[in-house]
Amino acid sequence: MALALIAACQLMVVLDATVVNIALPEIQTALGFSTTALTAVVGAYTLTFGGLLLLGGRAGDLLGRRRVFVFGILLFVVMSLLGGLAQEPWQLLVARALQGVGGAIASPTALALVTTTFPEGPERNRALGVFAAVSAGGGALGLLVGGLITEWLDWRWVLFVNVPIGLVIVAFAKLYINESARQPGRFDLAGALTSTLGVSTLVYGFVLAAAEGWGDRRALLCFAGAAVLLTAFLAVERFARAPVTPLRLFRDRDRAGTYIVMMSLSAVLFGVFFYIVLFVQDVLGYSAVKAGVAFLPVTVAIAAGAGLAQRLLPPAGPKSLMVTGSLLAAGAMAWLALIDSTSGYLDGVLGPMLVFGVGMGLNVVTLTLTAVSGVTRLDTGAASALLNVTQQLGGVIGLALLTTVYGSAGRAEAERQMPDFLAHASADMKAAFESTGELPGSWGGEVLAAGMAGSFAAAVVIAGAGALTALFVVRVRRSDVEELKSVGGTPF
Repeated sequence: MALALIAACQLMVVLDATVVNIALPEIQTALGFSTTALTAVVGAYTLTFGGLLLLGGRAGDLLGRRRVFVFGILLFVVMSLLGGLAQEPWQLLVARALQGVGGAIASPTALALVTTTFPEGPERNRALGVFAAVSAGGGALGLLVGGLITEWLDWRWVLFVNVPIGLVIVAFAKLYINESARQPGRFDLAGALTSTLGVSTLVYGFVLAAAEGWGDRRALLCFAGAAVLLTAFLAVERFARAPVTPLRLFRDRDRAGTYIVMMSLSAVLFGVFFYIVLFVQDVLGYSAVKAGVAFLPVTVAIAAGAGLAQRLLPPAGPKSLMVTGSLLAAGAMAWLALIDSTSGYLDGVLGPMLVFGVGMGLNVVTLTLTAVSGVTRLDTGAASALLNVTQQLGGVIGLALLTTVYGSAGRAEAERQMPDFLAHASADMKAAFESTGELPGSWGGEVLAAGMAGSFAAAVVIAGAGALTALFVVRVRRSDVEELKSVGGTPF
């Protein structure tokens, strides 16, 4: 029962990172988001979730894990309710950001509860296997669940559904989950705040640049502010007694290179999920359910790639799998960069998504194992958590960067389409354009496809940077594989 509660919490938290993706077109219509600003609905959650994971785990150690676990879920539930009730864009964004805070408090504590609830050995290994399966499958499952809810109920229920689930977990947690002893120590609030504010400001600068152009004064101010905040973060972490991000973990080039590869692949992954969802619904006209089903082959491809990686790791070594996986991701993005408004699902979307899924699968196991190689038992948890953090932050920053490219390419295509739109659009379509600022109908499809093609071209560069990092920075050898497998703290 304890495992069921912990796994349900993790599924709810991970699923919420993607469950709204399918509902984005409905949210855009209901609350009046622009396409570029719509990325913030996803980014607001993943940003605070990724930025505060380490602090959330630390809170469980210092204050008691069950207590912190319950508080995180309650915050998540309340913000889910308020987000579902939102009437203005800013209300939804605030709720999503605070939802991410609740997730960041509950998720690392849930994993820690597995290790304290189940004795070391086969029982704990099985529990960790269940936890890992839920973590890996939750994101892809979120797309399907989001499609079903949006199609059969309303977009607001992708948030409301968390309320009864969370309340059931809280009600039974005190009955089936034991409280842990508090550990002495202190919070690195300064490090957590400067890192989260710095990255948030950086992402907002990218969003402004996407909407207004690179010369926008507010965007430039955000970039300058982010530089100051992130510099302050490095200074704080260097002298903190208990840093939220131990900088010593970055001194090893294998681990540092692993984090860079994870950031690059996560940036591409978030872009694929975001833009392909919009393409299949807004251009191909898929229903929400059909759009969710359209992503199931990606899940299968990732699982196949992960299974292949486990077989190939001993003979091939981690480095070759990292390079191969990153190159497959870059090739898939180059394929997607050919997309246009006449592309279909089978000829324009399915093939590159399968290639990308295999590439991601090859890296899932490999990156996790390499991230914890050579660390002391004391730092194993931090090294594993940092991989999760780089995944979340890489995704948010990458999506913001790709959205900037999307905005530039989309504006150029809109200018090209404008004469034809003015000459042939109906009065209703022109009225719609005046109210939203975005071209409707087939003209809007052309703009969306052109912006996506530009974004995926940029994603080729990002994935290529990951491949180059794996090739020239990472040095882990085949002989290290057995050592890596013996290291604790990973979900494998």
